[in-house]
Amino acid sequence: MIRAIAFDLDGTLIDTAPDLGASANLMLGRLGRRPLPLTAIPNLIGAGISAFVQRVLEESGAEVTRDPVLHAGAEALFRRLYREHLFERSRIYPDVRSTLKYLVETGTALCCITNKESSFTSHLLTAAHLDVYFQHTLCADYIEDRKPSPNLLLQAAARLGIHPSAILYVGDSRSDIIAARAAGCRVVAVSYGYHDAHSLDQLHPDEMIDSLSEITELTTALCVTNERSDRFLTATGGQP
Repeated sequence: MIRAIAFDLDGTLIDTAPDLGASANLMLGRLGRRPLPLTAIPNLIGAGISAFVQRVLEESGAEVTRDPVLHAGAEALFRRLYREHLFERSRIYPDVRSTLKYLVETGTALCCITNKESSFTSHLLTAAHLDVYFQHTLCADYIEDRKPSPNLLLQAAARLGIHPSAILYVGDSRSDIIAARAAGCRVVAVSYGYHDAHSLDQLHPDEMIDSLSEITELTTALCVTNERSDRFLTATGGQP
């Protein structure tokens, strides 16, 4: 049975690319580099702030690997700028708030699990007024916890006192699917995020959805599937 649902943040709950892109271009401007088209930003998101800054610099033509001082200075500058413009252009995706509200009202435990650092995540969720829906928010403040590592999902299961198989994880990236599979969680991929839906489907998530509202019906279907699977395995002595 699905007893808890965990959600990725960037590209799943909130479209953060506009503020990430604006802050990145402010950073590039102060470094005397050309700005990037905002359409390029979604493909650079993932794996944390440091990786994002490196990708932005490389996209702008900087030889980051040959100049670690440039990267360090750029990252410090970006962190300050992004913190100042965290939720100005970003928007909550359609149906997110109503879906989270419905799930909480029906007694489903919710978590947010993200590669975004906690210093940004807590302020972003508060600014978006989404923080009230989550029992736990787990962030990749340490490299070893960063998805596709299953660590954060396993920590969430431990905090909730349930087996990882009772968690459904919802995300928009390959790392989300891989992390969920490694943790033993069910996983749903959203088609509207920052990553190509076809490439996500090739990793065989349990379902692909076009709107978060589909989760409300999908959880029931997955629970029915689990119950049928459990009865089948019991009847066959655990043999598939």
